[in-house]
Amino acid sequence: MKYFYFFISLFILSQTATAQDDNQTPKDSIWTTEGNFQFLVNQAAFNHEWQGGGTSNYSANVIVNYDINYKKGRYTWDTKFLGDYGITKTKSQEYTRKTNDRLEINSTVGRQIEASNWYTSAFVNFRTQFDNGYEFGEDEEGNPTRTLQTQFLSPSFTQLGLGAMCKKSDNLKVNFSPVTGRIITANDKFTTTEGYEDGDFFGLDQGKTIRTEFGAAINAYGKFKLMENIKMENLLNLYSNYLEDPQNIDIDYSMNLVMKVNDYISANFTFQAIYDDNAVRGFQIREVLGVGFNYGF
Repeated sequence: MKYFYFFISLFILSQTATAQDDNQTPKDSIWTTEGNFQFLVNQAAFNHEWQGGGTSNYSANVIVNYDINYKKGRYTWDTKFLGDYGITKTKSQEYTRKTNDRLEINSTVGRQIEASNWYTSAFVNFRTQFDNGYEFGEDEEGNPTRTLQTQFLSPSFTQLGLGAMCKKSDNLKVNFSPVTGRIITANDKFTTTEGYEDGDFFGLDQGKTIRTEFGAAINAYGKFKLMENIKMENLLNLYSNYLEDPQNIDIDYSMNLVMKVNDYISANFTFQAIYDDNAVRGFQIREVLGVGFNYGF
């Protein structure tokens, strides 16, 4: 739950900053900001006499989605912060388990090409997680065990690229970067385990903490209003490594559907699909559906 308090602190700080902007920034400011904070919770409890079956459990998920946009003359600068952390605990389980864990920052600078929707661009993307990730199991005596698999900054992914962006609005844009560098980092304890082979941990060689790649990237963003009080946000990131198996394209797609009940209550559905053959040869899929507290800022 320690990261729940982190998100609450972040939310309060964001409100303070927004309040300052409202007081000090004129309406025609070159800066615009928009954000959303969501707290989703679910709980079920059964007493000893309950005969219908079931196990007491609780789950909670905190989501922060914040945009900062700059536009002046031919220049634009768009930055998005995504934070998502969730946990679940079942009475029959020894350990609390994560359901979601994502920290991502996207930032793109562009200069408009004449009077068109095209911009020359430079972008940076950073992605990691907040908390430790474990594999759960049992020992020979049947006692529950957990083995550390990932942690904060292990792995972390950083992309930097140059190219061109087609931007119709802040809610619809595609960035093409044929010149993109990617850096993957991790603590060496994940690459020095007994029996480790090159590439086992997100492509890193044995004993190494950094892997560098050079390739091409496409980043697309679309936010649409499906109907009254229902908005859908889509993010698609594609990457090909020129130096190794360029035909194996890494895919990271996220869809976030927000169904607003009122200013403080909403239903939220998140779907994410990742393909990265350095991690696992297959799609990683996650889905989150919940109803809870919502606040826009």
